[in-house]
Amino acid sequence: MATLIRTLADHSDDVNYCAFSSSCLATCSMDKTIHVYSLNNFTELPYSPLKGHTYAVHCCCFSPSGHVLASCSTDGTTVIWDTGDGRMLAVLEQPSGSPVRICRFSPESTYLVSGAADGSVVLWNMQSLKLYRSGNVKDGSLVACAFSPNGNFFVTGSSCGDLTIWDDKMRCLCNEKAHDLGVTCCDISSQPISDGEHGFRYFQMASCGQDNHIKLWHILFADFLGVELKYKCTLNGHSAPVLACAFSSDGQMLASGSVDKCVIIYETTTGNTLHTLSQHTRYVTTCAFAPYSPLLATGSMDKTVNIWQFDLKQPWAANTVESESKVAVEDWSEDDVSAWLCAQDLADFVGLFKMNNIDGKELLNLTKESLANELKIESLGMRSKVLQKIEELRLNTISVSVTVPDEFLCPITRELMKDPVIAADGYSYEKEAMENWISNKRRSSPMTNLPLPSLMLTPNRTLKMAIGRWLETQPK
Repeated sequence: MATLIRTLADHSDDVNYCAFSSSCLATCSMDKTIHVYSLNNFTELPYSPLKGHTYAVHCCCFSPSGHVLASCSTDGTTVIWDTGDGRMLAVLEQPSGSPVRICRFSPESTYLVSGAADGSVVLWNMQSLKLYRSGNVKDGSLVACAFSPNGNFFVTGSSCGDLTIWDDKMRCLCNEKAHDLGVTCCDISSQPISDGEHGFRYFQMASCGQDNHIKLWHILFADFLGVELKYKCTLNGHSAPVLACAFSSDGQMLASGSVDKCVIIYETTTGNTLHTLSQHTRYVTTCAFAPYSPLLATGSMDKTVNIWQFDLKQPWAANTVESESKVAVEDWSEDDVSAWLCAQDLADFVGLFKMNNIDGKELLNLTKESLANELKIESLGMRSKVLQKIEELRLNTISVSVTVPDEFLCPITRELMKDPVIAADGYSYEKEAMENWISNKRRSSPMTNLPLPSLMLTPNRTLKMAIGRWLETQPK
């Protein structure tokens, strides 16, 4: 479920871009300004708005540490800002003076890429704040860019429809015609995908364009093979050009924004639509997921930025846009089982399960013997891991006809709690889920999004006993 929790309406013209750090949200606009907000309560920071560009600001992005913000503009410059006090640290002038349409930091903040309307691509050294390398795309304006999570390469997209892969020496490694009417945006998931057959790890990329399509790609980067870009599938749903796309930090969701005024959230493993958000009144130009919070920001030519909060039910639990409850496991399709396997870090078995037509009912009936004799999983360790995950699934699948009291469900997983703990925000969570939340450097409450005054977790024995008593009353 996606809930609209805030609408920001501080810009006086079209919103062009929005970007998150771990603690802030930045938005930029045709009105020449950048606004910066705290994620605690979405109030503007004291130095906001940032003013310095003389024309429209097309893009903004935070460095991985969040200490620096870059913004680029029609005025031909990329400006570097200190996010601590809003000081302008540097003005990087595109050598050609062409309007700069996109900027991106490398994962280690070593470089910053800026791409311009004349097709020029510049790699800036962030230590010296000097030009390091430059190049040009074959045709068209450069309008999109994304770095691989390991920083070995980055991808650019152009208005002529090409996707180009570059290494960190600005050598062109690959060029592919992707969208006939022009690329508008691209993003690379931070979560690599295992290829069980060859032992390679792929990066998943999304691109969108004026052809109304979103395309998913696999990028393989290997020293002995070079770079291979493989088309995976096309996601449909928008009825007009798609202007923006972005992966969630876990790679399980993809958001897109379009000229049709809608935002669509897809589950990346299956391609299913999870949510369709229709609150903007004009073209949706940008979307961004927060790195450590269940938040999505969407910006539009209606001059607003909407902030959406997701409940943290697993994506495979949704079967319709308005779904509030999980599909019964025994009713899962083969695709639902595939999505579940990926979420359990068992993606290597997707092909095997599909080949044997394992749906939800078959999944629940799997045994140690059938895994070994029928599915031919030779590794005892892997059989044990699969069985353990299935057993957890059986435990959580009490009965779809029984309504579990909401206070017995973990707010993070929306599963029945087995080991509830009380966090410093006063709410109870499943211990493992809250420990994972904290270990991922999240320091805010999953329920209120406010900072946690302490990371201490206290066992909630009273709630555990109540859940136990309730379970005893349920049919076996």
